[in-house]
This record gives sequence, structure tokens and C-alpha cells, in this order.
Amino acid sequence: MKIWLKDLSLSAAVAGFVAVLVGFSSTMALVFQAAQALGATPQQAASWIWAMGLGTGLTTLGLSLWTRQPVLTAWSAPGAALLAGSSGVAMSDAIGAFLVCGALITLAGCTRAFERVMDKIPLAISSALLAGILARFGLDAVLAVKTDPSLVLLLALAYLIGRRFWPAYAVPGVLFSGVVLSAAQGRMDLDSVQWAWASPVWTAPTFSLSALIGVAVPLFIVTMSSQNLPGVAAQRALGYLTPVSPTITVTGLATLLLAPLGGYAFNLAAITATICMGPDAHPDPRRRYTAATMAGLFYIGLGLAGGAVAGLMAAFPRELIAAVAGLALLGTISGGLVGALHDERHRDVAILTFLVTLSGVSLLGIGSAFWGVVAGACALMLQHWRRR
Repeated sequence: MKIWLKDLSLSAAVAGFVAVLVGFSSTMALVFQAAQALGATPQQAASWIWAMGLGTGLTTLGLSLWTRQPVLTAWSAPGAALLAGSSGVAMSDAIGAFLVCGALITLAGCTRAFERVMDKIPLAISSALLAGILARFGLDAVLAVKTDPSLVLLLALAYLIGRRFWPAYAVPGVLFSGVVLSAAQGRMDLDSVQWAWASPVWTAPTFSLSALIGVAVPLFIVTMSSQNLPGVAAQRALGYLTPVSPTITVTGLATLLLAPLGGYAFNLAAITATICMGPDAHPDPRRRYTAATMAGLFYIGLGLAGGAVAGLMAAFPRELIAAVAGLALLGTISGGLVGALHDERHRDVAILTFLVTLSGVSLLGIGSAFWGVVAGACALMLQHWRRR
């Protein structure tokens, strides 16, 4: 404790707070949409936020103190988008799928198979899968102009101005602007918000083949390829050689433990992690782990207040949530498309994966994310059949 206090600085605490603010405001709308898509009650939605905050906070805090390196974890943003786009999946079946996903993540870490297996999936397919999943939310943001053009267009303007002058705070700025505009229009129903601490709600899991194939497998793929791989890359790019397999195993165990309470998938963070790894967090790279530990503490606090957070989300206009989610994902969508189409050899495979995933088609009760991977894999095999 004394060593941690000695290493802590004001800049590290601020960096931890900014990382949480950016991560929470840019993805919590997606988590709330995912819970609603699965038919969650307000109490269950609050439990999801409780599980997300505590799971992320405790794993971030524990891993950073253990490794003395800035290790930030997060909930799977593309996983939330996948769940929000699911239809006809019962909550109990989804919980069963979360447990299977957690088991797969744990197995990938324990066996040290993560690097070997994921290297066999071309970047074009995983990037196209991510872009196809998230592009639907970008379209929802555009379509929200039909019902509330003034709000959505003003939020888009706020986003562009933020990206021009304050890139790191563009999404929190959009959320703040949306709340102010909605309140000024009298569209914030704050009377129904319960200002109380969140409490966990247990949902007994059930297992169905359609949910396992249509939710668990795609959730595992997008979490590992679109979250954990960039997370490891961010650490290495900034000079931190954090043990990969133990950290992946910890996120898998956290998913297994918290899945019945709403913790659908945990993973390494990438974008928010760089906030705690840069020189602005602390001039000394060896002391930047304190920024991550502060982020962990802030996440725990947000999780405990999940009831009020869920109430605030429910009080927001539907167009506000759609616009914030879509604008927050623009960078990720464009990055996915760049990764998908960069290699000319895999361009046809990538665009096929993207279109099938974006279509939202459901066959045999299985969602489009799985069929996008199948389409891309089949096209890839046909392209390289009997080639040297």
C-alpha cells in the first residue's frame, strides 16, 4: 500500500478517471441496448451494470497490482453490439451462452492456445465480422434522424467539433451534449430514476443449441479477435510485456463467475488502456500502473451505483441512445473496414463476410454473425483450394 501511494500521482488519477469516462460513456449505451434486446427487467439491467463495473474494476485492479504494469480490462463492446442485434434469444439461454463463452476464453488462456489459434483466422475475416456487427448501429444512428432530426444532427455536429479540437473527449462530449439538449426539450424522465445502490440479480442459465452456436461462438470470436488481440498489441506497442495467457485466463474466469449476473464477456482493453499507458499518465513508465489501478477503483464505484445508471439510461430518449452508440462506434467501424479491405488477396472474402453479417439474416435460429464467419471461411477455402 505504501509503495502504491508513493507511486501514485495526480496525473495518474486523472488518467484513470478519463479512461473510465471514455470507456463507460462510449459503450454503456450498447450494454443497455443488449440487455433490452434480451428482455431484461430494470432490475436485471442494473445487475448487468453492477457486474460489468465490478468485474472490470476488480480484474483491472488485481492484474495491475500483480504485474506492476497498466493492465486495463473492459467488457466486450462488439459483444454488446452482437447481443443487441440478437432476436428471439431468451435471457436464460443467453446466460448459458455467456458461460460457454467464458469457458472458451478460460480454456484459450490456460492452454496458451490464444496466440496460435487466433493467428489462423485472417485479419480480413475478423475485421469484416466486427465491421458488419457494428455497422448496423451506425445505420440506426442515421435512421434516428427521421424521428428526431434536430437532436441527432446537433449530436453529429458536437461529435465532429469534438473530433476536431478534443479527439479523446469527443464521445463524452456527445453524451453530455445529448443530455443537456434532451433536458432542455423536457424529454428526460428523471422521476423514475431510483437513486440507490445496485444489487445483483441471479438468472439461472439454460442451454440451447441455437444460442450456443448463434451467441456463444460469435461472442467468443469477436471478443478474442476484436478486443483481446488489439489489447495485447497496444501493450506491446507501448513497451509493456504483460503475460498474455494469465491475463486472458483471469478475464475468462471473471466471465464464468459473473455471467449469471450479467457479466457477459470480459477482455483486455485497448483504446482506454492507452490513456493509462502514455506519458500523460506518469512521466515514469514503471509507475503508470497506478493510473490503471485508479481506473479499477472508479469502475468499481460505477458498478455499485448501477441502479442509478440503469435508471438514467432508461430516462434517455431512444434517439439519444441510438445516436450516441452509433457515433461512438464510427472509429471502430472504419478501423474494421480498413483491416478487412487492406489485403487485396482477401478483399472478396472480407466483403462477403461483411455483407452477410450486416444483413441480419437468421437461419435455423442462428444469427448473421455466425453465418458471416461461415461465408468468409468457405470463400477463403475456395480461393486457396489446391494452391501452392
